[in-house]
Amino acid sequence: RASQRRNENQSASVSCPCLILPPILLPELPGFYFDPEKNRYFRLLPGHNNCNPLTREQLQEKEREKQRNKMLVEDEKCFSSVLTWLLCVSRLVHEVKVSGMRRHKLEIQSTDNSNPNTDNFRLIVGDSACERVFTVNDVSHGGCKYGIMNFSSSSRGSLSVEMCDNLYFTNRKVNSICWASVNYPDSHVLLCLVGAADTPGCVSLLPASLFSNSNPDQPGMLCSFKISSAWSCAWCFNPQFDKTFSTGLSRRVIVKDAETGRTQTYSTGSDVLAQQFALRVPVLFNGCRSGEIFSIDLRQRGGRRDQSWKASRFHQESAITSVRVLQDENYLLAADMLGQIKLWDVRVTKAVQEYKGHYNEHAYLPIHVNEPEGLLLAVGQDCYTRLWSLKDGHLLRTIPSPHPTANDLIPSVVFSSKLGGCRGLPGLLMAVKHDLYYFPYSTDYQEGGEQPASF
Repeated sequence: RASQRRNENQSASVSCPCLILPPILLPELPGFYFDPEKNRYFRLLPGHNNCNPLTREQLQEKEREKQRNKMLVEDEKCFSSVLTWLLCVSRLVHEVKVSGMRRHKLEIQSTDNSNPNTDNFRLIVGDSACERVFTVNDVSHGGCKYGIMNFSSSSRGSLSVEMCDNLYFTNRKVNSICWASVNYPDSHVLLCLVGAADTPGCVSLLPASLFSNSNPDQPGMLCSFKISSAWSCAWCFNPQFDKTFSTGLSRRVIVKDAETGRTQTYSTGSDVLAQQFALRVPVLFNGCRSGEIFSIDLRQRGGRRDQSWKASRFHQESAITSVRVLQDENYLLAADMLGQIKLWDVRVTKAVQEYKGHYNEHAYLPIHVNEPEGLLLAVGQDCYTRLWSLKDGHLLRTIPSPHPTANDLIPSVVFSSKLGGCRGLPGLLMAVKHDLYYFPYSTDYQEGGEQPASF
């Protein structure tokens, strides 16, 4: 007790070393509290003492706060575990559905059944509804032909394909294609044609109705622009610039109004091999042979030599072959000639995800995104089609080509959630050699008695 009275005269913030007890002896002492972490007693004074405002209520509050923080940590761990489990389940669902995609060969119907298609497919590009697919085929005697295939899906889950009436031939190479909405959604097709011999290159805007003799509608706008050596093209769907398209050339970008012909030229330091417009804002993203990716805001004047008109810019290690803007336009996918596919956060110009396994050394190859199904697709120079989970970059499946591998027989693909229109089924369309294949992403597909081909 004498020791206790002496310690009462000391500051309440000073500990009482003489009262340290073993952990097993924890008697309650009036005016003191035991700190289990420090294994010692501390002096308690009434709350009105300004020198030591430590009270029993505050100690209880401190203990409750400690318990709350502990539960927060445990709750966060539980949430992380559940999230990890959900991601695993989501990935498993993707893997099960993707692994269940089996190859079906499609028969292409044509008004000229006496002349079956014997020319190898070079490119196929689907419209926004995936009811029509624009095709480019190599012609054996040189040059190429192009046209449109119409797809329809029946209520019983079958898919039919019909080639358009008219096919166009050219002795020039088709470098790039995109659908354009001039009069209505996907009313036109924009093509980049590379010059050959005495024939200069050009960019042509063709009405889709040109490819059908049975269509009574007027063809609409038909124009051709003398633009040589165009590597890429893109159409702007933003309402502010809804008649605007772009072309990527050697060391420059041309942005043109298809109705007025008004042209804006941007000088770049490298060939522009890939382009795509964002939808919500009139911004054009460009990928260059140097590996640079930069954006152009159409609301700003360009042409300045200091290239200050570049809204954002970042780099990959090799020539960019494809760029794709996601629905959240803060993110951009880019592929290059080293086989790297990266997801970029445009706001901080930082790569936040990488999709490994794609093979490319020097080819001009596109990538394809289907956000409703959460898939990224790309065909490599090795002729393998790979599918990744868009969210976590996991490689879900690698599909070999139905034909022997060759540099001039790289498959061209289209993936759609509703192939053949609003009643259509999700699936992968693959064109290789002169054949067309369908890989349904659903078990509802019926082939009319034929068994699916196996690998």
